[in-house]
Amino acid sequence: MKTVTGLFDNYSDARAAVSALEDLGVPSDDISIVSNNVGDRYGTANESNAAEGAGTGAGVGAAIGGVGGLLTGLGVMAIPGVGPVVAAGWLAATAAGAAAGAVAGGAAGGIIGAMTESGVPEEHAHVYAEGVRRGGAVVTARVDNALYVDAEAILRRGSWVDPDQRRASYGEQGWTRFDETLNPYTADEVEKERIRLQSLR
Repeated sequence: MKTVTGLFDNYSDARAAVSALEDLGVPSDDISIVSNNVGDRYGTANESNAAEGAGTGAGVGAAIGGVGGLLTGLGVMAIPGVGPVVAAGWLAATAAGAAAGAVAGGAAGGIIGAMTESGVPEEHAHVYAEGVRRGGAVVTARVDNALYVDAEAILRRGSWVDPDQRRASYGEQGWTRFDETLNPYTADEVEKERIRLQSLR
């Protein structure tokens, strides 16, 4: 098994990637999505289908989106330094469990540890976590070696974010790494970041 990960600036592209991975034959249990949900932008507060079990102490809420597979199990949780997210899958559960069991001042945030333990390079994990903090979404999948090339191609479609380029963009603002002790972005800050990123394209 190998791990493939993609960062997207918007939830709809991340959702499309999840669906494409499932269509490729990657089991839903091996796919995760974590997307910023500041201001409840995806309307989860008004949904009624509760999705339980995304992680210990995660405050999992209502399911949203999708007609089958992983996307029917999306729930609401909070990740230190990132804030409110809609999430589903093993990465969300691992991040939530790590956050719940973390000792103050201990290892890097739950989401960083969850990604690096699954094989994501640490320098990329910090970019992915910061990307979610700033309004984006990350999709991670554990795939059989035979599906690796196709799965990676799926995650590089459309508005996939190159982690090296994004690191450079964040670095221009003085950023060096994800810091779970910082306040999550507000809805206004997320919107300003979206505008900034669009101006760089």
